[in-house]
Amino acid sequence: MGKNCTQVALFLLLGLTQQEGLKSILFMFFLLIYSVTLVGNLGMITLINTDPQLYTPMYFFRNVLSFIDSSFSTVDTPRLLESFLTSGQSISFAGCAVQMPLMTLHGTAEFLLLAIMAYDQFIAICHPLLYHTIMSQHLCVQLVAASYAASIASAALLTGNIFRLPYCDPNVINHYFCDIPPVLQLACVDTTEVEAIIFSSSALLILFTITVILVSYAYILMTIFRMHSLEAQSKALSTCASNFTIISLLYSTTIFMYAQPSSLGSMEQDKFVSVFYTVVIPMLNPPIYSLRNKDVKLALKRRCRGNLSP
Repeated sequence: MGKNCTQVALFLLLGLTQQEGLKSILFMFFLLIYSVTLVGNLGMITLINTDPQLYTPMYFFRNVLSFIDSSFSTVDTPRLLESFLTSGQSISFAGCAVQMPLMTLHGTAEFLLLAIMAYDQFIAICHPLLYHTIMSQHLCVQLVAASYAASIASAALLTGNIFRLPYCDPNVINHYFCDIPPVLQLACVDTTEVEAIIFSSSALLILFTITVILVSYAYILMTIFRMHSLEAQSKALSTCASNFTIISLLYSTTIFMYAQPSSLGSMEQDKFVSVFYTVVIPMLNPPIYSLRNKDVKLALKRRCRGNLSP
């Protein structure tokens, strides 16, 4: 394969771009995005946890989503910012073996949580009288715990298979973090079996969650169109449209990255797609899912009035 088969101790990360003239501009741009991501998601967590009127299953799940997004972005964005300030970065083999499962864990958890949130909306709209009985606090906690358990198992399976392979010089990763496709390119041996495991795992995750989401929203739409109140229809459709925006963005980028044969992908394209789902989408979730919501706006007003009161 034309590689020096000496086991590497560290990897060199090329970063998002090698164009020095763009680095300072991109640093400021992504620093702003990261700041907005943290303020938006941590602000939502604080608001939901301190306003009793938001103690509902829907906001419990959105609370978890904000935690996932802030954690997901924090795993890789600081390294992205650092890459704009330096000409080259290194990450140890152990550091890479920690970063990759953390990214996989939070990415998988977000997919599963989106499916859970779709099911929650299905119960809320299609079975409103049974909503609080079915979506009890106990069930909500169990669903989130199960999604994290499945995410940990998936991360362990994928990264365990990836890092049991020998890696050789050249040890240069054409990326700004230890993503799966560029790391696999450095393996000294044939990676067909591992790529099949990654493809199968990604396809299973996507098919399972998208099935739950599509079935849930199919029933939701049928219920909405049977409603007699135009105001109720408009409110429900607005909520569904917001959810589908994030779902469409997340699924399209993930399918592009992981659920296609490696031979079809371009590493330069993959880097920019990675930016979208690891940096941009976590920033978009708070305004799309929550800040357009009437309950959240009222909670913000109550919070502001409380802070302004003597």
